[in-house]
Order: sequence, then structure tokens, then C-alpha cells
Amino acid sequence: MIRSWLMLGAFLMVTFAAAAVGARFMPGSWYEGLDKPWFTPPGWVFGPVWTVLYVSMAVAAWLAWRKAGWSGAAVPLALFGVQLILNAAWTWLFFGLQRPELALIDVGLLWVAIRAMVVTVWPIQPWAGSLWLVYLAWTSFASVLNAGVWWLNR
Repeated sequence: MIRSWLMLGAFLMVTFAAAAVGARFMPGSWYEGLDKPWFTPPGWVFGPVWTVLYVSMAVAAWLAWRKAGWSGAAVPLALFGVQLILNAAWTWLFFGLQRPELALIDVGLLWVAIRAMVVTVWPIQPWAGSLWLVYLAWTSFASVLNAGVWWLNR
């Protein structure tokens, strides 16, 4: 039982480490000066939403690991790692390099990785798949926002 809770802590630490990398590249005056789609949420929405998503990502990975172990959940857990890298890279590409078109490619790859996680984890642990569906929905919305910003500012 203690091992299980320690693993949850490890999944949370890894997930929030990726979040911390992304947090190094915050929106600034460049982003404020961009034209944005009419449906862009206010800036204060993103912090709480991403906090909930990062916790749910970690819990979903932990649920998959708890149900099937490393070998039984190897594919979705590998995809979990891939999506964390893509997730952190998006912030660097969009805000750090100020390249919405590259970030759009990245978020497309992120969407594919999350979708693959849902498909591969669902037979193992449907609750984990459900949590990743929420993440997939938000990433779909974020993809449309990213595309809109790119389109309006090309």
C-alpha cells in the first residue's frame, strides 16, 4: 500500500516537473499584442485548468500502473512520457520561441499521443482512460486556439 502511494507521488512529481519546464515560458507582451480568436478564455482560466489537468494526468498514469504494473501498462505509460515532453515543448515553442506555427505542429502530435494513450489504456483501466479523455478534450480546444492565433497573426 505504501509503495502505491509513493508511486502516485512519483507520477505527480514527474508531471509537475514537466509543468515547471513549461512555466518558464510565460505569456508576456508579445502574446498580449497578438490578435486572438473571440473564444479565447481570460488568462486567469489557464492556471487552474492546467493544474487540474496535470493532477488528472498523474492520477491516470498511476491508475494504469496500479492496475497492470510497468509491463502490463508499458505502452500507455511510454505514451504518458512522450506527451509530457510534447506538452512542455509546446510552451517553449509558442511563448519561448514565439512560433505559433511550430507550436501547432507540436500540439497536433500531442493530441495524437493523448488519443493513443486513451486507446491503449482503456482496456487496462477505464477510469484512467476517462481522465485522459478530459485532457484530450482540453487539448482539442487548445489546438483550435493555437490555430486561431496562428491564422490571425500570420
